[in-house]
Amino acid sequence: MTTTTQAATADREMDSHNRSMLAGVDLPVFFISGGALILFAVLAMYDLELVSGGVNAAFAFSTQLFGAYWQMLLLCTFFIGLALAIGRTGRVVMGGLTAPVISTFQWTSIIMCTLLAGGGVFWAAAEPMAHFLSPPPHFAAQGTETSTAQAAYHALAQSFMHWGFLAWAILGSLTGIIFMHLHYEKGLPLKPRTLLYPVFGERVMKGPFGAIVDACCVLAVVAGTVGPIGFLGLQVSFGLEFLFGIPDTYATQVCVLIGLILVYTLSAVSGVTRGIQLLSRTNVILAVALMAFILLAGPTGFIIDGFMQGFGIYLSEFIPMATFRADTAWLDWWTVFFWGWFLGYGPLMAMFVARISRGRTIRQMVLLISVVAPVITCFWFTIVGGTGISFELANPGVISEPFSGFNLPAALMATTSELPLGSIVSVLFLILTVIFVATTGDSMTYAVSMVMTGTDHPQTSVRVFWGIMMGVTAAILISIGSGGISALQSFIVVTAVPVSLVLLPSLWVAPRIARQMAREQGL
Repeated sequence: MTTTTQAATADREMDSHNRSMLAGVDLPVFFISGGALILFAVLAMYDLELVSGGVNAAFAFSTQLFGAYWQMLLLCTFFIGLALAIGRTGRVVMGGLTAPVISTFQWTSIIMCTLLAGGGVFWAAAEPMAHFLSPPPHFAAQGTETSTAQAAYHALAQSFMHWGFLAWAILGSLTGIIFMHLHYEKGLPLKPRTLLYPVFGERVMKGPFGAIVDACCVLAVVAGTVGPIGFLGLQVSFGLEFLFGIPDTYATQVCVLIGLILVYTLSAVSGVTRGIQLLSRTNVILAVALMAFILLAGPTGFIIDGFMQGFGIYLSEFIPMATFRADTAWLDWWTVFFWGWFLGYGPLMAMFVARISRGRTIRQMVLLISVVAPVITCFWFTIVGGTGISFELANPGVISEPFSGFNLPAALMATTSELPLGSIVSVLFLILTVIFVATTGDSMTYAVSMVMTGTDHPQTSVRVFWGIMMGVTAAILISIGSGGISALQSFIVVTAVPVSLVLLPSLWVAPRIARQMAREQGL
């Protein structure tokens, strides 16, 4: 029996066991995180201005006090992870297995789809265009003029900074090593608090301290996932009106969300070896097909030049862009916002990465997460965002006018409709967006459920609850207008503050564990 078959059999046996029991749920974490999410949604419905005012004040405090710290934390995480991958520790096999549980293609597909998420479609079209129309201060100081090819390359480079090496590295490169060792080899629960065990010992594993740590991490990742789910309702509803004349109303948005909730909840319930793999494989195949089509039928020369030039600028200006502090107002709503978003995902994403990466070496895991995936992401942003910029350069206003007011759905639809077979491509992008968000929804539903139980086979009832909970919260927030989603975006950054402190010890704990495992494996 192969390793993959054994894993699938174990999944089925554990799922059957879990369906017959409700024991093992960490009730304090469940009630703190779930209660806080419900409270946020109810208060937003009752008095949105009050909630927005409080969240914005907390947002300003968080970015002012923690913005520079987050920049350094991401930088250190990336470079320390690379050092572990390149050195002798890179050959360490993790997770207590001698062979991978999941095939390389499936493993890569799940990680790409889960971590890139729906944002990879929403922002891929919008962010390069935003930076093209309004050059980032780092490049504006160099005299970059708007609406030029150089402005396009700078816009792509800035987008690469936000979605490239640093963003990906924080999502599991160092923390994945810690979870692999402490859970699969030492038997500690698969919970965020385990990241702090090497520092606080048993004090963090029992009692209110650990419960608060877990609840903060769950709340951060749920807030970060509800956002893309809500955006999806708006994106698809806009696209349906744009393409088919179906009214862009709240009823349409809710119908989209109901369909999405069914897809990703069923996927999460079926487990990692079934539904999650199926969605991820479908996602990758469709994304590659669309990339190939746009590369061949779209502005091929500009896409290639844009990627080469933009990536070259990204590498040459990497440290200056990563440590840029001259315009904190701009940073707060761009770089620091993205860092807060990705930091919030950090612990639970690392748990999910550990769940699917057993039998992999440190080198394989770190290089996929911190190098390969970011390069693919940058090329994806060039394909989608670079194509929009090319159309805008050739015909000013064709993308920027629909995009005015920072209309993310309009930027994507305006870009795809300019391509050959534009209507078909637009429909396929809507389908791709749904699958992207579904893969994030199912994996994060699964990860949150793991926190509730401390195992990598959480019971079905817990998965269903969190899957529905995130979708319902998204529906509530979009029902009160753009202000609800905006408040949630700011709330994402606020929740990242405690999570970033949980991630800090990984800078020295992961290297120590990697060296220990290397000695144990005779490397």
